Amino acid sequence: MNKDIKIIGSGFSALAASCYLAQQGNSVTIYEKNDTIGGRARQLKKDGFTFDIGPTWYWMPDVFERFFADFGKKPSDYYELIKLSPAYQVYFGELDFVTIADNLPEIVTTFESIEKGSGAKLQAFMKEAQSNYDIAIKDLVYRPGVSPMELVTVETALKVNQFFGNISKDIRRRFKNKKLVQILEFPVLFLGAKPSDTPSFYSFMNFADFGLGTFHPKNGMYSVILAMEKLAKELGVTIHTNSNIEKIEVENGKAVGIVVNGKYITADVVLSGADYHHSETLLDIKHRAYSEKYWDKKTFAPSSLLFYVGLDKKVENVEHHSLFFDVDFDVHAQDIYDNPKWPDEPLFYASFPSKTDTNSAPSGKEAAIFLIPLAPGLDDTPELREKYFDKIITRLEKLTKQEIKNNIIFIESFCVNDFIKDYNSYKGNAYGMANTLLQTAFLRPKLKSKKVKSLYFTGQLTVPGPGVPPALISGKLVADLINKNW
Repeated sequence: MNKDIKIIGSGFSALAASCYLAQQGNSVTIYEKNDTIGGRARQLKKDGFTFDIGPTWYWMPDVFERFFADFGKKPSDYYELIKLSPAYQVYFGELDFVTIADNLPEIVTTFESIEKGSGAKLQAFMKEAQSNYDIAIKDLVYRPGVSPMELVTVETALKVNQFFGNISKDIRRRFKNKKLVQILEFPVLFLGAKPSDTPSFYSFMNFADFGLGTFHPKNGMYSVILAMEKLAKELGVTIHTNSNIEKIEVENGKAVGIVVNGKYITADVVLSGADYHHSETLLDIKHRAYSEKYWDKKTFAPSSLLFYVGLDKKVENVEHHSLFFDVDFDVHAQDIYDNPKWPDEPLFYASFPSKTDTNSAPSGKEAAIFLIPLAPGLDDTPELREKYFDKIITRLEKLTKQEIKNNIIFIESFCVNDFIKDYNSYKGNAYGMANTLLQTAFLRPKLKSKKVKSLYFTGQLTVPGPGVPPALISGKLVADLINKNW
């Protein structure tokens, strides 16, 4: 029986789910509170500059290909993909950086030049990481997190020890050079936890990095959102923006509709792609599956302080993606996860999309995005934002040996308060719930409400976890679950 499905939110997971649900023959309508679609993956345009507000890394191209293939399409039907060469750059001091190539053989050579014998060790590590990738991304993450038995396969049985070890120990056992250790620990930060709290099995992120490479969709990550919107509309999905959801209505233990901008709208099924915690606050307390105490005890991925900067000149000695690890990695991690506070000396990431994409900035100018990872829930004030911008720009000038401050046309910022205001994000987190051992697969909040019939969830706080590729997968999983349950 075809169903009338109402979806809350229009991020990657919600858009993906809408496509699958419409393909199944359902009537699907999306309601987005903001004036543009995309959730965290919106876009900022100003004075001829274009910035991705949210995700800027395009990893795991095979996941995107698999998504579009499910509809007889290819990513290239909608957007142009550029493989970055080099993939990115990591700074450790003044003009002291390591450049990561776009292919494994060159990366092996780079490692060997830094630490004798590390090239062969990297090849062995990557072979294991690829094996984990084949198991995880091609199989396990496409399971709905309903039962612990989903994780039990012949392949995972052979790797059971990797679920109880951690990435940090594995890397440090093989590599002694601090630079190489930090480069290898970097990819798991996308999972939202410290490397020492991330199971060894997640080395598949290293294969996503070194084995598959880093890409850039022309015109930015928002091109993917626009592609998914086009596909959804081709499949018959209706999308409404400026539509704030005020309540999920429940009758006799079943979700029967939503209240949008004060108007009650009926539904056979309600699916929320909005923040999971916020989504449950749209329910009466008796219908909520998870208490405030539950959420408070969970390990959340960081929030972020982001800056979008227009510069009146090209920046030298940086790549499209540049990481600045010139301060103590472990101390900053403690400030995020162990004793939450504003870091004294933060690591930061910079993206200069106009290095690759001429549409990102006017000719001769540079678009710059800066990100400082922060603990969620911190105080967020204009004074703190200004202080930290000065910190990182001063370091950027020193590390790359050039003047930048006097070339700034404008600065826009986005931080904890904005994540809460724009996305109803729990404590202003940026990436969802971390993928620690006790927050993996069936141990994450469920795709299907445990208390309310016909109510489902998708996105980075549920299965399979944080990141853009997992969000696409989450949309597929919840659509399949809705189809199965009906």
